[in-house]
Amino acid sequence: MQDLVAGQIDLMCAEASQTLPHVGAGKMKAFTVMSKTRFPALPDVPTMEEVGIAGAEISFWHGLWAPKGTPKPVVAKLNEAVVTAFADPNVRKRIGDLGQSIPAPQELVPEALAAHHKAEVEKWWPIIKAANIKVN
Repeated sequence: MQDLVAGQIDLMCAEASQTLPHVGAGKMKAFTVMSKTRFPALPDVPTMEEVGIAGAEISFWHGLWAPKGTPKPVVAKLNEAVVTAFADPNVRKRIGDLGQSIPAPQELVPEALAAHHKAEVEKWWPIIKAANIKVN
């Protein structure tokens, strides 16, 4: 990020929360976003698909995990706390300011996170394997 802002490199893909302050300050230009829809924080910046590059979608997402075997009532209580936090207008604004979005209510359940996580693994695992990417 420092090299991009300093003009040492010309282009990079980065997560919105890293770039929004620099874009807002005029230190860098956002050409596209790599999500299905435009970011509310950058409504004039098109998606990759809108500029003619289909299939280049990379979404940043977050999840909250508990150890395997955590009792269902504990998971339900944790989930309720997250849903309550996401309902707070100050939290919603701050997340939006970071270029993130809060999932729809039906997606704020453990089963939806598990399904999304599984889909991400199925999407990215063949690419990781084909590129021979290893964790050190």
